[in-house]
Amino acid sequence: MGSDKKADKIYDMVIIGAGLSGIGAGCRFRTKFPNDSLAVIEARGAIGGTWDLFRYPGIRSDSDMLTLGYDFRPWVGDKTLADGTSIRNYVQTVAKEYDITPYIQFHSKVTALDFSSDTDLWTITIKDAGSGKLRYVKTRFIISAAGYYKYEEGYTPTFKGRGDFKGNIVHPQHWPENFDYKDKKIIVIGSGATAVTLVPEMAKDAAHVTMLQRSPSYVASIPAKDNIGNFLRRVLPARTAFNMNRAKNIWISRVMYDRARKNPEKTKAWFRKKTVKALGPDYPVDKHFSPTYNPWDQRVCMIPDGDMFIAIQEGRASVETDHIERFTENGILLKSGEELTADIIVTATGLNVVFGGEAEISVDAKEINPADCFGYKGMMYSGVPNIVTVFGYTNAAWTLRADLISQFAIRVVEHMKANDQTRAVPIAPEGMPRNPWIDFQAGYLLRVLDQLPSQGDRHPWLNLQDYKTDQRLMLQDPIDDGALTFSKRAPQAIAAE
Repeated sequence: MGSDKKADKIYDMVIIGAGLSGIGAGCRFRTKFPNDSLAVIEARGAIGGTWDLFRYPGIRSDSDMLTLGYDFRPWVGDKTLADGTSIRNYVQTVAKEYDITPYIQFHSKVTALDFSSDTDLWTITIKDAGSGKLRYVKTRFIISAAGYYKYEEGYTPTFKGRGDFKGNIVHPQHWPENFDYKDKKIIVIGSGATAVTLVPEMAKDAAHVTMLQRSPSYVASIPAKDNIGNFLRRVLPARTAFNMNRAKNIWISRVMYDRARKNPEKTKAWFRKKTVKALGPDYPVDKHFSPTYNPWDQRVCMIPDGDMFIAIQEGRASVETDHIERFTENGILLKSGEELTADIIVTATGLNVVFGGEAEISVDAKEINPADCFGYKGMMYSGVPNIVTVFGYTNAAWTLRADLISQFAIRVVEHMKANDQTRAVPIAPEGMPRNPWIDFQAGYLLRVLDQLPSQGDRHPWLNLQDYKTDQRLMLQDPIDDGALTFSKRAPQAIAAE
């Protein structure tokens, strides 16, 4: 039942991914277990994950930086939303400060994970990005922080007549270096966070930018700078100010989300009122900024100081809500019969979601299909030992949940060490009803929902996406809760290691 693949080394912990979540997990592990062996496996050649990959104009966070940054290493800056370069530099700086960088194996793509019940070890198959050569490492525990989307390609629907268009077609995930769009007419297809970031930024230099959307999204203007937070930073000790400001931002986001879910019609009216105020009473708000779904069924798009609304008011940008009939030589023909002309089309049409970095998972050489499993606390697979998968929040900063998951993983390892155990595996109750992995209606998740683990109907088999609940579940509730079971491998297996 054990793997016969020769491994370079046995690690105490392997973290997959050197992005915001992976580096955070590495810092937590190194702080708690400074003498344990660690490897961070990164497919690309740099630290930063999303924040190193995406280089499109205006790339920025869509969550405030006090909650997107690490609790143990406060973000320093006065902007509410930070640009991609600043976030990338922050992650790289933290990795250096916590001495994580020497443990990173770059250009190393994890392609398979196989757990052996004989040894209670994972064998990880790693493909070298340059040579394609395979190598193997073993580890006692895995934190998979590989991200939730495919880095190699973004999602683009099939557009009829795409080859007829004479201009440039660009996906934000693959933005060409030094791409010149000055004085060009641009169509940005999409209405999500990427589109509402691109439109005002490109409108600064373009002849005109049109955001073409099939249906509207909720868009909310927030202050570019947190005046209350910045005041507290001036008058209080740094750590005290950070703790207060972070708690404030978490509280605000939770209250807004909770109110929106309990009173969707009232929240819709609030969004509409704010948008009418920003764009004026004569603007067709109901056509372009009134979604058919309830607030937070999908993520709300945040724009600093109303930058996109200002671009629309000033005539540098506009919005079209319609379906695409086909691409033409000069632009896009809409279902309504109108043709939009363009020099450049940007397909801000979303991500290709993958789970666990697309690595094949098996236990004792038997392939595991995540869709057959239940999610334990939204981060472990039922029946799969010694692995935690990072999946953050869709309604708040991703890092908030990623860090809770890392801390939970550390608690599990600590428990196993203290009790001389070698295996931790969630066991789902017999006959528990299956529910979707998450209650979230974004297209990029709906396209793959049937490939993801299920939720159950009780704790700890729920994925509620609530920070306060998760704090209790991950940091306070007993590790040995009856659902997460622990055992020790046979003495003969230990002797043979």
